[in-house]
Amino acid sequence: MKPTLVILAAGMGSRYGSLKQVDGLGPNDETIIDYSVFDAMRAGFKKVVFVIRKHIEKEFREVFSGRFRGKVDFELVFQELDMLPEGFTCPPEREKPWGTAHAVWVARNKVKEPFAVINADDFYGQEAFESMAKALSDPPPRESNYFLAGYRLGNTLSDQGHVSRAICTTDEKGYLESIVERTKIGRENKSVFYINESGEKVPADEDSLVSMNFWGFTPDFFNRSGEIFDAFLKGNINKAASEFFIPLVVDKLIKKREATCRVIPTQAGWFGVTYPGDKPVVKQKLLQLVKEGRYPSPLWQ
Repeated sequence: MKPTLVILAAGMGSRYGSLKQVDGLGPNDETIIDYSVFDAMRAGFKKVVFVIRKHIEKEFREVFSGRFRGKVDFELVFQELDMLPEGFTCPPEREKPWGTAHAVWVARNKVKEPFAVINADDFYGQEAFESMAKALSDPPPRESNYFLAGYRLGNTLSDQGHVSRAICTTDEKGYLESIVERTKIGRENKSVFYINESGEKVPADEDSLVSMNFWGFTPDFFNRSGEIFDAFLKGNINKAASEFFIPLVVDKLIKKREATCRVIPTQAGWFGVTYPGDKPVVKQKLLQLVKEGRYPSPLWQ
């Protein structure tokens, strides 16, 4: 059974300043999504499910429908603030999306097979897709056996400002023991640090493995995350800045011994667009990959 790729493309892009999901960055205006889907298809994924906001559907279809026609089997699902479990009502003042784990949960009716999850605005590299496709299909994993592509922290920072990363701790066999989301990580005087809840700078090891939100799950993840989402909402529904992150779900399941998650270290090059200043850097990197023959140009010939 070939896996499905779920792409989280509902982010608001407040720091970037525009709709980065459809921003042309490749030599022929290819988006980062184009490269991710291209890598996924040649690695063995069978279809793509995009999680978007309803208000960007028209623009999203205009960009991708023609490119993917006859080449990629894809579907759209929507992540809206009022899409909550039975018994919960979204506060009227809520503006912020509920987070990455909520984005995965809303795709539950479209995915029945092992699946991977990625961000729309991150370039993960061909090697990472090949490793994840193999983990999810050769042979298919048992229920609650999850996977995570692990990247070196020092290779995932932006010169433009702070980034959010989930820092991983693994056992001697490479299985995830804990994962902690750090929302303000940066580099200063060649040292890496994060800013904690008290506003203090805490040193971080740049060789640490971090999650770039490239996960592999079995379909039971939908029900398990839904149960945890219920508990999350009971304590956080009226907190305007609260977010339901994938690492929170995985960490809880691991600690309760209800799931395992093997971290797959990857040497694949990662880059992404968080700030406007990232754009020229990403464009140059994509152009270099094309010049090296890693990708055709135009991509969807």
